[in-house]
Amino acid sequence: MMKRTDLRVVITGASSGIGAATAVAFARQGARLVLGARGREGLEDIAQRCRMAGGQAEVLTVDVTDADEVVHFAAQARRALGGIDLWFSDVGTGVVGKYVDVPLADHRRVVETNLLSHMYDAHAVLPVFLDQGHGIWVNMISAGGYVTSPYAAAYAASKFGLRGFSEALRAELQDHPDIHVCNVFPTFVDTPAVYHAGNYTGARLTYPPGVLAPETVADAIVKLARRPRPKTVIGVPSILLTLGELAQPVGAALMNRFMDTWSRRAERVPETTGTMYEPASGISGIHGGQRRPPGQQRNTALLVGAAVVGAAIGAQLLRKRS
Repeated sequence: MMKRTDLRVVITGASSGIGAATAVAFARQGARLVLGARGREGLEDIAQRCRMAGGQAEVLTVDVTDADEVVHFAAQARRALGGIDLWFSDVGTGVVGKYVDVPLADHRRVVETNLLSHMYDAHAVLPVFLDQGHGIWVNMISAGGYVTSPYAAAYAASKFGLRGFSEALRAELQDHPDIHVCNVFPTFVDTPAVYHAGNYTGARLTYPPGVLAPETVADAIVKLARRPRPKTVIGVPSILLTLGELAQPVGAALMNRFMDTWSRRAERVPETTGTMYEPASGISGIHGGQRRPPGQQRNTALLVGAAVVGAAIGAQLLRKRS
């Protein structure tokens, strides 16, 4: 457990969305932060928000898909802060489309961004933690680390792989009780990521009902600085992810049918690689702007998740009986 104030925090993927919301949330606790991402303009915007919230923030541009850049970034962050208490790996990207319709280069980019970059982060910061004798690595995985995602095959591969990597890493660190690996699994979150994703469906991407506010995820991450936990699920009870994993074959088939229907009926848009290869121009901010007012949210995410998992389990049981 760490003090609420004077935390030394590093966040990669801090220029928008969950990373940005988490930076501001830590700043409200009086933390000192180093914020990393590719786009300086977006970083400067979030750093200013952090200063207004009562924290200190320095920005450093970094492409986390370059291992050498990450090592340099980590060294700069350590010098700036005098040490690192918590490192939040939040960089992520996605491309939506049938696997064979998406260029292989884009699939590779998703895996580089969502899996390898997090491995690079860990490889750079763990020596710092071992030298200090303490530290918390918070790893953004998402519910996609449990739930198969048709139309996002590379994303699913990266998130399932990231979950396996984190669990293996935690086992290796079992003799270091003050060094923690914390995995975070939110459901859909209303961030600019929906506009940054590559899209080969021809359909406009939108979030489903029940999408979470980025601040909800940020608050959960801030709590990990005081009480680290191996697994934090946000948006549905943890048990639903476990049950959903047991029903993967049927659940994935149902989701594929849903995606087929959605892609035919949604508003048409041109294909795009999003921000996979270049940072967004200008300021992206924290929110995606698709979340309904809190009073209209209710427990939609929970109900939808329970219905999908329940249907999948029921179908699997019927199949076994037939």
